[in-house]
Amino acid sequence: MTDAAAPEKPREEAKDKDDDKGLLGFLRELPVLIVLAFVLAILLKTFVVQAFYIPSGSMEPTLMPGDRVLVSKVLYHPERGDIIVFQGPGPEPDRGLIGGFLHWLSEGLGFARPPNEDYIKRVIGLPGENVEIRDHTVFIDGQPLAEPYLTRAAKLSMGDFGPVQVPPDSLFVMGDNRGNSNDSRAGLGFIKESRVVGGGFVKIWPPSRIGWLH
Repeated sequence: MTDAAAPEKPREEAKDKDDDKGLLGFLRELPVLIVLAFVLAILLKTFVVQAFYIPSGSMEPTLMPGDRVLVSKVLYHPERGDIIVFQGPGPEPDRGLIGGFLHWLSEGLGFARPPNEDYIKRVIGLPGENVEIRDHTVFIDGQPLAEPYLTRAAKLSMGDFGPVQVPPDSLFVMGDNRGNSNDSRAGLGFIKESRVVGGGFVKIWPPSRIGWLH
């Protein structure tokens, strides 16, 4: 006499339970994934790369108002011709815990910020160099500086300036829109290297202007 075979569990029912188990497992892991993504975002923004919003026309035509650029922070050292982001003069305002977090988040995503917090300009003079402008031309230690990124109008808008010597651990910066830029010629003065956030290397917005910075 043979035992009766146990009824086979319907395959569809077993599959539904496996699907439920997979969904519940994902939901249980979701908070951990969110925390990991948040930590990764903090590390990337703090040490690797950050997006910045361009609020003004001081770097036209290289950068236009509303552009967003990525700035590299990894072991960055400014060189002549680099486009850098640096902290504006004065202390950071006290925003409180929540306000500080929202500010950090909007900053990292490249949203608009008050124009006096961070600046973006081009490095012209390095520590110890003498900078002078005459005859619509920049001279570094008496030698004319080639600036292919400038328009003819920008060159003609440059008035005479200097000579001045760049202090140690400082930079002389200017906007590409030489007739409409608050930079080292007036207002900002020399920029301490310790205030440099990083070097811009690519435009990421709007899509029609995506490309490397030069």
